[in-house]
Amino acid sequence: MDIKLGKNDKRYIEGTDDVYSIMQRILLRENKIDRDKEHFWIIGMNEAGFILYIELIALGTVRSVPIEPMNIFRVAVMKNATRVIAVHNHPAGSLIPSDADKDITDRLIQVGRILNIDLIDHFIITPEHYLSFRQIELMQQLEQSLKYVPTYQVVEQIRKEEKAIAKEKLAVANDKVKTAEEKARTAKLVAKQEREQKERLVHALSQKDISIEQIATIMEIDAKEVQKILKKKTVKAQE
Repeated sequence: MDIKLGKNDKRYIEGTDDVYSIMQRILLRENKIDRDKEHFWIIGMNEAGFILYIELIALGTVRSVPIEPMNIFRVAVMKNATRVIAVHNHPAGSLIPSDADKDITDRLIQVGRILNIDLIDHFIITPEHYLSFRQIELMQQLEQSLKYVPTYQVVEQIRKEEKAIAKEKLAVANDKVKTAEEKARTAKLVAKQEREQKERLVHALSQKDISIEQIATIMEIDAKEVQKILKKKTVKAQE
């Protein structure tokens, strides 16, 4: 359902307060019964931040609202929006993102990348307050997630990052200007980056239900090393 802006509403998004100012008024327009249900809206914009539309994608229950990524981006494609902001309310008043909130955001980021439409933020709002995923840096974390990235793209990323690290190692080895201490410090940093990248990609592949043997083949490492990395994560989670 297309939401009409009021005559006093801004047509440009310059910051998070602008988003909340508009969406708070839209939420308060709802009757009391509907206000106690979760809504999911999408704000579509052009590159300059001009609002092209605000669409109510779904109206749910007091606890949840069902979302289909296809419905999120259908209007964006039709109206040539290149940037979108997701907004939903929490009738109970909490601003803490649920696991479901994080998961749908993760999915929408990946679908948006395929369509070349940026999901730039996700807001949780109540009549009195709001939370921006971007402001608390949750958006940045989800943008690094590989959960919904196709496996072949994960493998491509592995190879790309391996090349970048190898290039950095070569640069360190060939740099005659650096002192031995600087070289050792840089080499240590590169080794840490290599280890963290390896662990992150092993975890990403394991989330896709790929066997330990297949992960070992893709990563070109021993299966025991894969098991060790996965076990390390399990131990940390239990601490």
